[in-house]
Amino acid sequence: MKKRTDVSNMPVGGLKRVKDFLPPPTELAKSEETQKITIALKKSSIEFFKREAYRHHTKYQRMIRDLVDRYASEWA
Repeated sequence: MKKRTDVSNMPVGGLKRVKDFLPPPTELAKSEETQKITIALKKSSIEFFKREAYRHHTKYQRMIRDLVDRYASEWA
């Protein structure tokens, strides 16, 4: 039987193995308390978010929520 060489830390092609830096799934699935609201936005704004959401394979309402959350966290 041939002795196997440990290649776990060797580059593969032009690539190099990096240490896992992603958080565990339990940290990715954080759920925060939300509250439903009704808001009136300009039609052009909604169309913009719908186009961008389609391009990025996500939901436009999620994009709007994330935008508002980021703004609020900057000024909190």
